[in-house]
Amino acid sequence: VQLQASGGGLVQPGGSLRLSCTASGFTLDTYAIAWFRQAPGKEREGVSCISDEEGITYYEDSVYGRFTISRDNAKNTVYLRMNSLKPEDTAVYYCAADPNPLCRGTYYNTLPYKYWGQGTLVTVSS
Repeated sequence: VQLQASGGGLVQPGGSLRLSCTASGFTLDTYAIAWFRQAPGKEREGVSCISDEEGITYYEDSVYGRFTISRDNAKNTVYLRMNSLKPEDTAVYYCAADPNPLCRGTYYNTLPYKYWGQGTLVTVSS
């Protein structure tokens, strides 16, 4: 049972990336899935969350309008499309699965998440 996060890399400011979070050993369709990020020397912070089949989404203020979270339950995968990237978006990005099917109002709290991906590094730099 694991989550695999992928899609990170080096991108210039203003560029785009799409991160993927794929589950193996279990199906994502009954879980709320969130993306977190952790920059060097900073605490892990919640970026976005998507509920199960209803697809209700939440975004952290600094990424609202630039990032889009989506899910393809047939592929057992959740995506994070990141546009207009800024240097301050540089971080290791993690996906996590919460057994609660709806995103909690406190989705940015790491405690409820049962499964975590290994992280993928996003570097925004010219």
